[in-house]
Amino acid sequence: MKHTAILLIISTLIGFTSKAQHLEKTKAKYDYHLYLPQDYQQNNKKYPLLIYLHGSSQRGDDLNKLKGYGIPRAVAQGLHFDFIAVSPQCPSNKYWFSEDWFSVLYAELQSKYRIDPSRIYLTGVSMGGGGVFEVAKDYPNTFAALVPLCAWLSDTDRLCVLKNTPIWTFHGTEDEVVPIAETDSKVKTLEKCQGRITYTKLENEGHGIHWLYEKRDVYDIYKWMLQFKK
Repeated sequence: MKHTAILLIISTLIGFTSKAQHLEKTKAKYDYHLYLPQDYQQNNKKYPLLIYLHGSSQRGDDLNKLKGYGIPRAVAQGLHFDFIAVSPQCPSNKYWFSEDWFSVLYAELQSKYRIDPSRIYLTGVSMGGGGVFEVAKDYPNTFAALVPLCAWLSDTDRLCVLKNTPIWTFHGTEDEVVPIAETDSKVKTLEKCQGRITYTKLENEGHGIHWLYEKRDVYDIYKWMLQFKK
């Protein structure tokens, strides 16, 4: 309980900071893990782009840390996708909303790879789940769909700018790290402004719901995202 209370206090303080700074962020370049589809070199077509945001424990300057869970782990285990997957790494002393890393990353990816601009997707877990909401709020006309998992370090401020973006959010009912109320409040806000929100509560699951990136036979979040275009 003490740990949860501390997280809630931090989340509230960071929420106030993000509100004040979202229009005046410093641009920054973050290193990233890249996955290209197996047939990428055999054709000239454009591909969907999925950007994945990790949780707080994987911050730093070592991309190998990203293979602990999430999409980089799925790739390391041999899963193949029919989209480009990019997993940036947040610096140790930053959060996903601290700087404008997205515009820098997206510009680089557009210049280097064949990306379909109508099929850009964003997903993340824990701190990364909160990052999904925060980054999308800053770029509300960019993403075709969002999948935030157990979102932390995000608030409901400006959330209704995303009401036209399809969102499928998940949270474990037994999460003792990020209270499920964090997601409840976002869902209620989006429902009030008639947002396109789908909410799945994972019964008896805790904070470690990153298995969603690997077990496509349970909830295929990739198939769901890829059906949408801008």
